[in-house]
Amino acid sequence: MSTELRHLLVIGIGAGDPDHLTLAAVKAMRRADVFFVLGKGSEKDSLTQLRRDILDEHVTTPYRVVEADDPWRDRSQDQFAGYADAVHDWRRRRADICEELIREELAPGQCGAFLVWGDPSLYDSTIAILDDIQAREVVPFAYEVIPGISSVSALAARHRISLNRVGRPVHITPGRRLSESLPNDDGDIVVMLDAHESFQHLAGSGIWIYWGAYIGTPDEILVSGPLDEVSDHIRRVRAEARAQHGWIMDTYLLRIHPDGTEG
Repeated sequence: MSTELRHLLVIGIGAGDPDHLTLAAVKAMRRADVFFVLGKGSEKDSLTQLRRDILDEHVTTPYRVVEADDPWRDRSQDQFAGYADAVHDWRRRRADICEELIREELAPGQCGAFLVWGDPSLYDSTIAILDDIQAREVVPFAYEVIPGISSVSALAARHRISLNRVGRPVHITPGRRLSESLPNDDGDIVVMLDAHESFQHLAGSGIWIYWGAYIGTPDEILVSGPLDEVSDHIRRVRAEARAQHGWIMDTYLLRIHPDGTEG
């Protein structure tokens, strides 16, 4: 039995624009022998294909792509007390799949990689899953993380705004916790993973919203303005986009302007 250690790379590949790849990401991709992809069903085949397009363009060394189905997750609990349990159960089953892929598809001494949308440190489960697998001590490996451009950074860039204002903090929250973050007179709020359009309950509050979906892709949609004026428009275009593509990834910044105007 080989005593060589398997090595894994968790590579941030940006919010969707292939040009978001950093030089560090490209160099890391060229080190990998195997790329692991967890598919999310036919509705999101375009995301898997975009990964393959990125590999075709940037990796000149021989490599294999190994795909597996991402396990089903109970999203009915997203707004309720069972949310954490549902996520932990999903991550455990995801770890089972990844552990098998690493054991069966990555030989000792080889390098494998996971291509992660945005930045692996921000609302992504890959790092936690690899930590779980390591703790099981069944398949020994080492791993490193290569940061990427997050959807939050890309959102600010596309709207040509700064995430923070002078001397003020920025709060990042999932949509289901937005109500706990308001009122917030000391900074601005970035909202991610908001499947329930939590912003609609804030209309009339004097808040500006900078919203974006499919950021960095040809399907990108951007909307900004006073929330009470653009909330219905965002909900409408969001519903139309979801119906057209079968899925949606969106992020937004909420900003209170003390003088009532756009900053």
